[in-house]
Amino acid sequence: MSMTDGRQDLKSLRELDAKAIGEVYDRYFSEVYRYVLYRIGDQTLAEDIASDVFVRLLEAAQSGNPPQTNLKGWLIGTASHAAADHLRRKYRRPEEEIPESLPDHGPSLVAEVDQREQKRVVGDAYAQLTADQQHVLALRFGQGYSLEETASFMNKNVNAIKALQFRAPAALQRELGEVNYE
Repeated sequence: MSMTDGRQDLKSLRELDAKAIGEVYDRYFSEVYRYVLYRIGDQTLAEDIASDVFVRLLEAAQSGNPPQTNLKGWLIGTASHAAADHLRRKYRRPEEEIPESLPDHGPSLVAEVDQREQKRVVGDAYAQLTADQQHVLALRFGQGYSLEETASFMNKNVNAIKALQFRAPAALQRELGEVNYE
């Protein structure tokens, strides 16, 4: 996408042009969804949160307060806040879901339990990272953004992002400790 497309998207959004709003949704939804999925880890919930980001965009445009310069940054920033809000609520009220169909007790049950435990351990360790560390990991490794794009989204300089990117995996490893999954 060129800089002109971005400016045109912002102009069309301010004018509440339905066709342009649909194009913005088509252009950015998958990116916002992937970002939220990486942070949350639940496909259905990620779809809901990503959709909510676009509802917030429309509400901002209708109230006369749409993004002014960087639509993609605004969307990812809003997705970040929505994901953080969800994680905060989940932390305050943890809930364990019971699957609708119980798995058969074949040989894959042990592997499934091990995989769930690994995911839980990594998720708990990830939750112990700072918000900036989580954000950098999600943007750089989950979304594949460049250092410059990540710095722009987070309103930090590139060197700060490099430092966070270097420290975040190390902090994650410290949180995981000497876990052996074999």
